[in-house]
Amino acid sequence: MSRSLRRGAIAALVLAAIVPLSACAAGNTPDTLAVTPDNASTSIGNDLKLNNIVVVTKADTAAEQTGPANVTVNISNSGTSPETLQSITVGEGSTATFTTDKGAPLSEIVIPAGGSVLLGGEGQPVAHLSSAALTVGGFAPTSFSFAKAGKVGTQAQVLPAKGPYAAYGPGGSEVTALPSATASVAPSASASASATASASTSASAGATASGSASASATATH
Repeated sequence: MSRSLRRGAIAALVLAAIVPLSACAAGNTPDTLAVTPDNASTSIGNDLKLNNIVVVTKADTAAEQTGPANVTVNISNSGTSPETLQSITVGEGSTATFTTDKGAPLSEIVIPAGGSVLLGGEGQPVAHLSSAALTVGGFAPTSFSFAKAGKVGTQAQVLPAKGPYAAYGPGGSEVTALPSATASVAPSASASASATASASTSASAGATASGSASASATATH
């Protein structure tokens, strides 16, 4: 074999060894191609995108439960005019009510042109479900209705208010302090009434004794 042929054979062997290694490094499905959002996302029209849609229940919920929940989603509007979110429905007819982050009621939520709204985020509107039948860890059909773009639906994951969603769950306590306050007041009122009754009885007894003593003195004289 001539020297030039030997060199060509060596080059071919080296190239054959390098190509498979490069293919293995990239892989048939590189990580960059396999990355998908952790939670539901959808879009409607060319301008509206809804990302990271989650129905968040209370932190202590698990499995199947019926109770309050919040819907969190990042809605972005790349259009040149504002869009209006009119309603959110979860499961079998549970419709969310909208409020400001301070709790003031809202009839609708405006997504500004070229902007976005993160429901449940700091300083952002809240979408609250007073009661919904949900499976924590599962999925719930969730639909969004917009004034111009119309309606879009997806399957949103249901998660408890823990970890990254700790601040997005339904807040407040179901139990008020009213019974405790009433209980603390009642004994005081009873004690006061008892003291009054006792004072009245003592006064009455004293008056009776005084009257008996005066009558006895009169009879003696």
